[in-house]
Amino acid sequence: MTGPAALRQRRIAADGVELAAYQWGASTAPPVVLVHGYPDTSAVWRPVAERLADRFHVTAFDVRGAGASHRPRGLRAYRMSRLEADLEAVLDAVSPDRPVHLVGHDWGSIHSWESVTGTRLAGRIASFTSISGPCLDHVGHLIRARLRPRHPDLPKMLRQAARSWYIAYFHLPLLPALTWRALGHRWRAFLTGSQGIPGHSPYPAPTLARDAVSGTALYRANMLPRLLRPRDRPTTVPVQLIIPTRDFCVTPVLSYGVEHWTHRIQRRPIDAGHWVQLSHPEEVASRIAEFAHRIEEGSRCSHPDHTAHPI
Repeated sequence: MTGPAALRQRRIAADGVELAAYQWGASTAPPVVLVHGYPDTSAVWRPVAERLADRFHVTAFDVRGAGASHRPRGLRAYRMSRLEADLEAVLDAVSPDRPVHLVGHDWGSIHSWESVTGTRLAGRIASFTSISGPCLDHVGHLIRARLRPRHPDLPKMLRQAARSWYIAYFHLPLLPALTWRALGHRWRAFLTGSQGIPGHSPYPAPTLARDAVSGTALYRANMLPRLLRPRDRPTTVPVQLIIPTRDFCVTPVLSYGVEHWTHRIQRRPIDAGHWVQLSHPEEVASRIAEFAHRIEEGSRCSHPDHTAHPI
């Protein structure tokens, strides 16, 4: 590929690490920043980025501990504050003077919520599209409100808890690393066989096993503190929730009550599994573009979900 949509690579100095970043599109176009999850790299976004590049200046980067970015040691290096500092460094490098349309998937969405609901990057985020990654503080409040006897959502909450078994597993010593090193080579077969991911996909990266081992620190450093002691985290940033309805990791119940934290929200379900950006890249790119263009035009988000689930 040549011209303004061609892939470009760069290194970005962040909070004690260097991040590998990849860009598409003309630098004068509205900026979109894509943040990947676990155990992924920025390659998981490439099919979406290529579809956005004719309309946006797109940046995807390998988060710390993944892909071609640095891999710091110790849990402190993977706390939310360090991840937010990395995102700030990316915004400073790729769009210092213009707010970005932020898009996160899985852990990329979880740690993006930290900036969307915080003050450190106030005014730097024009919109936020969240895919399969809730705000941990919101989930902490959700658990307190709904994980109790006779609540009508209790069965859904229990099903979600059962699907989150791997979170407890990632807190165990040694076993997660041994599992990934032994079985990581089967990950592509799992994705193509059960998730509808094309066999020619650029994902997973060759660094998968190392990325997965490093990335377990995200869970150990952040999960329990936020779920056990959730903070109030409202936001004025317009939010779009893309909800894969067949997601085996993150079920729709984890998006209940988000209306309590922002009134500028829309829900966009897609009949897909967890890695929707790989199985349905055209649809995901279209929804990101539509939402971003609406914000660029200055219109407020409508609230199409008339079956909201307030906390």
